[in-house]
Amino acid sequence: MQATMEVQGSPKKPKQHQMLKDKQVKDLMVDKRRLVEVPYTATLADTINTLMANKVVAVPVAAPPGHWIGAGGSMILESDKQTGVVRKHYIGMVTMLDILAHIAGNGSADDTDVAKKMMVPVSSIIGHCLESLSLWTLSPNTSIVDCMEVFSKGIHRAMVPIDGQSENVAGVELTESASCYRMLTQMDLLRFLNDFQELKAIMSHKVSDKQLQAVTDSVFGVTNKAKVIDVIKCMRTGSLNAVPIVESSDDIVEDHTQLVNGKQRRIIGTFSATDLRGCPVSQLQPLLNQGVVDFLKLLSEAPFYESTGLRSSSLELVTCQPESSLREAVEKAVWNHVHRVWVVDELGLLEGVVSLTDMIRVIRLWYLTEFLQ
Repeated sequence: MQATMEVQGSPKKPKQHQMLKDKQVKDLMVDKRRLVEVPYTATLADTINTLMANKVVAVPVAAPPGHWIGAGGSMILESDKQTGVVRKHYIGMVTMLDILAHIAGNGSADDTDVAKKMMVPVSSIIGHCLESLSLWTLSPNTSIVDCMEVFSKGIHRAMVPIDGQSENVAGVELTESASCYRMLTQMDLLRFLNDFQELKAIMSHKVSDKQLQAVTDSVFGVTNKAKVIDVIKCMRTGSLNAVPIVESSDDIVEDHTQLVNGKQRRIIGTFSATDLRGCPVSQLQPLLNQGVVDFLKLLSEAPFYESTGLRSSSLELVTCQPESSLREAVEKAVWNHVHRVWVVDELGLLEGVVSLTDMIRVIRLWYLTEFLQ
């Protein structure tokens, strides 16, 4: 599945006299680097190395033109700026969750041959997760307000064409062609929004404000007795990029291979799809049978993990309380480069979660009400 839209972000502070409604995606693209991608023939091992080297969690996959169906009915092409000759066709997006889903497979941890699985071409796993089948593009001229609408619907990233053009072909199919692209993410947008004085009022609201509906109350997680392989399978089944690790209960019999209701449970860590990005492929096999908490401790202490630029440990929780302001939640997410902030009470029990999607949705709805009606 594929589609088109408009977004991209840069952390530079806007001038005070400039209104948010006048800003466009191109204002976010000033400092964005060239697109990080992988060819369709790259192995999963190569793809993980690309993710690690560039400190990203997803990459588009490029293939020769003319042999692929456009994802979601769209064709996103790279063409020569001078001649217009098409050089590449972007056929999908591969995320760490896709790779984890492939690693987990349908078998048990004992028959998981990670080294063998990491040698398959990346094009063969596109579609394990819904996001992989979706490629979104955003025009540089798209307004930031419209960009917020796109990202408020759970779209995590979009490609922004540079010197691009779009045309409709074959009925509803959309063709996007540009000499190069940049990637815009939800995180880029939030960094940008965090500097606008116009948003000061909404940023001061409590995340628990019932009118905002910023907190998602239903939170599924895994227990601290779960094994890594089972956590990965749970994430694949639930299409979750991260899960909270909660203390197991002594009062009830629990299946530690399945997701559990994390509400009112003590949270002790987070397992994210990005955690395995910092683990060498050669070491994945023996670690899959590790307990999830032991795995995170080993990973955070390893020299190779520090070199990836990831957070020092997923056991270092990024949390806020119901009385915390939306700005605090936004700044914690941006500062720690995480896609969600867990909401806990004064006893450290899990109340809910505020995701980047929630933050953008809340800010957008408030802005439309206050400034554009």
